[in-house]
Amino acid sequence: MSAPPYSDLQVVASWHDNALAWTDAVRAQQIESRRLVTDAAIVDAVVGRAPQSLLDAGCGEGWLMRALSGRVPRCIGTDVVPALVERAAEAGGGDVHLASYEDLAAGALGLKVDVVACNFALIGDDSTRALFRAVPRLLTAGGAFIVQTLHPLTACGDQPYVDGWRAGSWSGFGPAFRNPAPWYFRTLSSWLALFQRHGLAVRELREPRHPATGKPASVIFIAEADAPNLTHT
Repeated sequence: MSAPPYSDLQVVASWHDNALAWTDAVRAQQIESRRLVTDAAIVDAVVGRAPQSLLDAGCGEGWLMRALSGRVPRCIGTDVVPALVERAAEAGGGDVHLASYEDLAAGALGLKVDVVACNFALIGDDSTRALFRAVPRLLTAGGAFIVQTLHPLTACGDQPYVDGWRAGSWSGFGPAFRNPAPWYFRTLSSWLALFQRHGLAVRELREPRHPATGKPASVIFIAEADAPNLTHT
């Protein structure tokens, strides 16, 4: 049987359809794992670098920029979905631009920042590779690329532990959501290889655990350009 015809274009189309529902869900703190674990985890990871400037790539409705207000002097957000960019700009917290990962890879905006953060915003395949191509040019000397994403071991479910597209689901998100986005699954070793191929060495790997299940709620990679040593926490 051939693989389902999923693509990055379907991911973007889904987020166009669900931008307003997503904004409402995030701002009402309806997503338990974010409320209990992952929101604080990404904030701690960024603040730990004490950056003067941050790019929130795939910023969505702008939550992370607002959470870092007062702790990071300059926050910039980019997203490919106009409705999300509009909501982020209205809420404040930073400068927001309509730009895809491919735009960033092509040098759009001409940014240099201390931290590039990507919080559950690496969903596709080609688009993810485009952002990884962009990051080394976006970082200042000693800067960091911080990625929080689904933990491969818990997100794999009962399916084979191999890279590939998976069907999406809005299960538990309510009737306002429709047209779930497919997503591209990567094993832990594939994530690490992706960093390595783009000249980014993972300095630290964090696995924030859900307080009820004790299982990883996410994985956080903290990488630098050509930095040595991997620690695991």
